[in-house]
Amino acid sequence: MVWTAWTLDRIVIFLMGFAYLLIFAQVTMFHYRQNFRHWAMWFPVVEGPIIGTAAILASLTSSQSLVTITTVLFGLGAVSGVLGFVYHFVGVGERVEGYVLRNFLVGPPVILPLTFSALGLVGLFAIYWR
Repeated sequence: MVWTAWTLDRIVIFLMGFAYLLIFAQVTMFHYRQNFRHWAMWFPVVEGPIIGTAAILASLTSSQSLVTITTVLFGLGAVSGVLGFVYHFVGVGERVEGYVLRNFLVGPPVILPLTFSALGLVGLFAIYWR
């Protein structure tokens, strides 16, 4: 496959797949460190490599069914990240003294799940942008 023949949307989908694989590694380390205390911690750990692999394969092939699957997975990743944001935000409040700056610095990373969502949204934009 020659890179000069790739369209911008195809490159973005490839990069979003790669980004999902990277964020999967980081999220897995964070959630492993917390011993997967809540069932929802498994969502990004399971979804990350699936979404990443599907996006990379969709960018490398011209299979319309794979693009459709990737579209659904990007949407799932966007929703899952919002759910993670809610859980992380609540987790910060459960720490001693509640919602103080120190707890946002040392507690669950509130922005990381939104990054998971943002990757899915950028992937969706790349697929639907005309």
